[in-house]
Amino acid sequence: MTEQLKRVCRAFRIEGEWASYEEISVGNINHTYKVNFIQKDGRPKSYIVQKVNTYVYKNPIQVMENIDRVTEHIRAKKPGQTALHFHHTIDRKTYFQDTDGFWRLFNYIPSDSCVDMDLRTIHNAGEAFGEFQMQLSDFDPGQLYETIVNFHNTPWRYERLEEAVKADPLGRAAGVGEELAYLRSVREKACILTDLYRRGKLPLRVTHNDTKINNVLFDQETKRALVVIDLDTVMPGVVGHDFGDAVRFAANFVAEDCAEPERAGVDLEIFRAFADGFLENTAAALTETEIGTLARSCLALTAELSVRFLDDYIRGDPYFKIRSPEHNLVRARCQIALAKDMERKMDAMDAIIRGCAEKYLGS
Repeated sequence: MTEQLKRVCRAFRIEGEWASYEEISVGNINHTYKVNFIQKDGRPKSYIVQKVNTYVYKNPIQVMENIDRVTEHIRAKKPGQTALHFHHTIDRKTYFQDTDGFWRLFNYIPSDSCVDMDLRTIHNAGEAFGEFQMQLSDFDPGQLYETIVNFHNTPWRYERLEEAVKADPLGRAAGVGEELAYLRSVREKACILTDLYRRGKLPLRVTHNDTKINNVLFDQETKRALVVIDLDTVMPGVVGHDFGDAVRFAANFVAEDCAEPERAGVDLEIFRAFADGFLENTAAALTETEIGTLARSCLALTAELSVRFLDDYIRGDPYFKIRSPEHNLVRARCQIALAKDMERKMDAMDAIIRGCAEKYLGS
């Protein structure tokens, strides 16, 4: 592996004397390595090298072109500040391809990604994802590839589910009647973002599409957010895709695959902390309709993922990794329970959004 990594670093014109490398185990898709060099002045310098999983990312060149355009746009706005920077080969490519795989290299940012998920951290993460939106608010999303077609096309996700139920390859549909009934009952609510966008009511923006809190790096001492990472799914979308999925992930009382769905629900204090941080950076730039749909986006994204989990279960689990035969069903039931609690608390969630927005809009 040492020689392989040295070859990749040479392709990206890294200067200095090779010192060492270590594999980073965080992340389930790409193979990630921290490589360490000694510069001419004797100071150490590190980089991150990744071997991209081209089975998951079928169009890795398009993924890298999206990332390059977005990161360079952000860097231009943050001269001298912490920002992601993907290095280029001599022919200005942000990737290097050889017989061993598809590689990329970017700057190593000393940070802490394993902080306590207290309210301050959640607020800081909300600020980070809000800042990400604002840094790209003047970027034309039409310049980006849709690298995962129909990713947040919720009506299409529902159609896929109905096709799976009809085909029922493993005879599993009969055992999920209650789950199907609920998801069908909230279809209109789940599809609100897609519907409003198609009607011209929501603007197209650059969205991250994987807004988990662990995709934010935090300062090791102050715990302030430094930078949003893991940009493989950056695509055109609507702001609720990022806000709703972040809340779905962070504000649930339990993990998304908890086998006790009755324990699932939305923690309104975490919701408030994330919403306040997010709107601190975005309230002045979002449209009234965007702000008005943020709370409902949480239900929409939770229902959409429930549909995806249930669809995968009925089809025999071809997409999501599973640890047991009913893992996807467990996931679907947990997300459905979360969605139901969001429905019960929607008025409270709306009130929190309005209060945060008014604070930062000064009205």
